[in-house]
Parts: sequence; C-alpha cells; structure tokens
Amino acid sequence: MITTTDTSIAAIADGLDLEQDELELYGRDAAKISLSAIDRLAGAPDGKLISVTAMTPTKAGEGKTTTAISLVEALGRIGEHSLLCLREPSLGPVFGIKGGGTGGGRAQVVPMERINLHFTGDIHAIGAANNLLAAMIEAHLLHGNELGLDPHSITWRRCVDMDDRALRQVVVGLGGRVNGSPRETGFDITAASEVMAIVAVSRTLSDLRARLGAITVGATFDGAPVTAEQIGAAGSMAVLLREALKPNLVQTMEAEPALVHCGPFANIAHGNNSLVADLLGLKLADYIVTESGFGADMGFEKFVDIVCRAGGIAPSAVVLVATLQALKHHGGGSLENGIANLAANLRIVQAFGLPCVIAVNRFPGDSHADVDAARSLAAELPVEGVAVNEGFERGGEGAVELAELAMAAAAAGPHSPSFLYSLEDTIEQKIAAVATRAYGAAGVELSPTARAQAAQFERDGLGGLPVCMAKTHLSLSHDPALTGAPAGFTLPVRELRPYTGAGWIVAVCGDVQTMPGLNATPAALRIDLDPAGRTVGLR
Repeated sequence: MITTTDTSIAAIADGLDLEQDELELYGRDAAKISLSAIDRLAGAPDGKLISVTAMTPTKAGEGKTTTAISLVEALGRIGEHSLLCLREPSLGPVFGIKGGGTGGGRAQVVPMERINLHFTGDIHAIGAANNLLAAMIEAHLLHGNELGLDPHSITWRRCVDMDDRALRQVVVGLGGRVNGSPRETGFDITAASEVMAIVAVSRTLSDLRARLGAITVGATFDGAPVTAEQIGAAGSMAVLLREALKPNLVQTMEAEPALVHCGPFANIAHGNNSLVADLLGLKLADYIVTESGFGADMGFEKFVDIVCRAGGIAPSAVVLVATLQALKHHGGGSLENGIANLAANLRIVQAFGLPCVIAVNRFPGDSHADVDAARSLAAELPVEGVAVNEGFERGGEGAVELAELAMAAAAAGPHSPSFLYSLEDTIEQKIAAVATRAYGAAGVELSPTARAQAAQFERDGLGGLPVCMAKTHLSLSHDPALTGAPAGFTLPVRELRPYTGAGWIVAVCGDVQTMPGLNATPAALRIDLDPAGRTVGLR
C-alpha cells in the first residue's frame, strides 16, 4: 500500500491531468488548483458521478465520509481512475459532538489534523467576508444612511465558525450613537452563512462577484430590497474570497486524490462540497465520488434539487449507507424495525429516478451475525445490490465489493433526475413537495411570518428560486424524537430567508437553530497538546 509518507501532493497532482502552473502548493501535503484548469479541460469527457448518502443518522454519524473515502480507494485498487470530493470540516463539529470530518480508521483523507483545523484558510476567509458586510451595513447606517435602510429590516447576521448558543440572539450598537444603531440580531455558524453557500455554488470569480452583490441585507423604509452591491461591500468581499474559491487538493491514506472544498452543513444549509470541485473532478477522473451531509432527506435532496439543477450535473449512481447503530436506533433496538427508515431514505433516492446500492458499514465491535442480518434485510429492498463495507478496518480492500456494485449501477448513467418540484411552483408548493415526497409529511403549515414572507418574496420576483430546507437531521420529520419512518405529520415552517446571492429560499422548520451549541461533554474537552507539542485527542 502507498502511504502519504511516500507521496507528496505534487506527485498526486502528477497523476491527474493538471499542468504545473495550475497547482499552488500549500506545503508538501496540500495544494490549491487554479480555476483555469476547468476552462482548459472543458472539452474533455465527463466521468461518472457517484453520490454517497445515508439513512437518517444518529448523533455520532453513520460513516458516509468513511464510505466515500474507502470507495475511492477500492476503485483505485481495481484499476479505475477515481477522485474524491468532500466538504471542509467546520470547527464547530470538530470541537463539538461529532469530532473531525476526515473519515476514520484506515479510510481517511490526510493530513487529518490540518484539514480538520485551519487547512488553507477558506472558512476563515468566508467568515471575514460575511462580517465585513455586517460592519459596512453598520457604517452605512451611522454615516447618513443614504439608501434609507430600515435598521429593523436588516436580516444580515454575523457568523463565527464555532458552536456558541449564546450568540443566537444578541443586541448590537449599545453605548451611544458612536457605536451604531441599537438593535437585536444574531450569529449563524459560518457553515450556515449565505457567503459559504455562494462560494460553494459559484463557478468563476465573476460569478462569485455578481452573487455577492446580489445578497439582500434588508429593505428601505419604503420596502425596497437593499443589496450588498448598494452597500458597496461586494468588491471587497470578493477580494477576501478570491483564493477560497479555488478547490483544495489532498489525498487519502492510500494516495488517491481528493478535492476537499467548502463546508455547508446539510441540516441548516445545502450540505455539499463546491460545484467547482465537482466540475473539475468530472474532467480529471473516470469516477468521482462525492458525499452529501446527513440522510437522503437532507444533503442528498439538496444536492439534486439545488446543486445538480444549478450546475447541470447528474449522478450516475447513489450509495446509501446503513449502520447497525442507526438501524437499531430507528427501530427501537430492532434491526427489522429499523429497516423502515432505510426504506424511507431509499424512496427519496428513487423519487429522483436514480439507481441505488446499499452499503452496510461494519465498524469495530459490530457482530458478524448482526451485520449479516442487516445485509439480508437490506437485500429485500428494491436496490441494485447490497455490500458490507469494511473500509474503516481494511481501507480500500474492505470496499472492493461495494466498488464493483457501484460501477455496475453507474454503467448506464448519468441519469437526468426527476426533481421533486418545478421552479415554476409557488414557494409554498415547493416546500410542500419536499415535505410530502421526501419526508413523508401529510402537509406543511407556514407560520404567519413565513406566509407573509413567501408572498413578499414572490412580489419581489423570487418565486422562481428553489428551496433549501433547514430542519433537524435526526428525523425525517421536524421533531428529532420521531425516529423510524414517521408519516402523517404536518411540517411547521417558522420563517423564510432569501439567499438571493446563492440563489434559493431557506425554509427554517420546527425548532432548528442556525447556530449550534456545545453539549455537556464536547470533543474540545479531550483535545490538547502533549509535552512534545503534538495534538492529541483530535479525531
């Protein structure tokens, strides 16, 4: 096996169709790739896109990242030219309950510590650009407010890349007029910010600049929308984000190439890596494996309804991940009962008209009898095949069967997906389509605030945008206590947020928060430096 002690990132790049001047090294282990590579390779054929999703997860996650990594490594072992696309980890989960986002066991992207922490500075740049706009809004209000921006209409929130529940609702501008206009506002985690979303869907620097300018920050006293362009912030924001738009190249533990870029959460944002990474990967490899956050109702639905629609890309096959812990959790301790949740997530994949294989992840401590039982139960579902994935303990060698099944499922692709809704539908109709067709709801109930916002957005010409649902990831419903495959519930929508730069409407459902909080025993408690200055406890 080739390990990263043998292979520099320059050597990894040599195995791709990249020219020397398209690679910008960040030390020995990481590099950024110039966007000019996408233009140069425009005429090259596209590879096949395999999307990895999962059943509804537990709080610890079900190993989609581990599956995606081991799948790429297995494809490499059987002689296929493959490439991995993943999101960048946010510091919130790294120091929170989930820990790092680089895989686990023998299926990881490396360098693990660097990717999980500051990496190439992309997320810091996104936070800086977001907060620059917030600062310029405050300065505009203080210095004459020529646009007539109503302070009470301002929707733009600051962000920070950390779980901090105390920042959900704050008051700014205290201490007299020199400190600004006092008003209530709040923080989102950077992964949920519109700037993160914009970077993740922008194709070029000019596209990025235009999208930043189109951000809506509030309204005038007469009710007219006010944008970042009118505030004068878009140009400086684009300069801060210039390097962040370039995809990051790293590698797996078995020296397979990986593009790790952008990090939107799937429960409160659109939950997928950058579009430019997908577009570049499709030109550089015969198989590109990408992972969407949380269950099929979350990141995968948004991958198809938002990313594929906007980017003109389409999956050739889907891998749906199941684990013993998730099956038992959603089945009240019973594998047989837990299959209902796996089947519900499979129906979401099939609603898009896409072929699917199931990966049953085996983790250390899982009994062979239980894994075999889960595989047999999954095989009764209408899928292209079922494989036990042992990538955590065996790396690519443990995922060869899965790779062969995924290749067979992808052979006829790519497939033009059947979207869950038409862009011509009203905003409420789009929300209802996702709720009923993906979540199993009987219908939706918009709060008076959300209903008024929907009407206003349609008057403002935003009715043709897709919707991005923000809800709990722990249930197909809005209620994390409703495990399994709930049905007949009504999905409550409490507010809508216009992401006019990214190009969609965020529907905030139930009690979901766009700023998480740490629990009583976060991962931060075990992370430290040893006497030699090495990081310990990060995983």
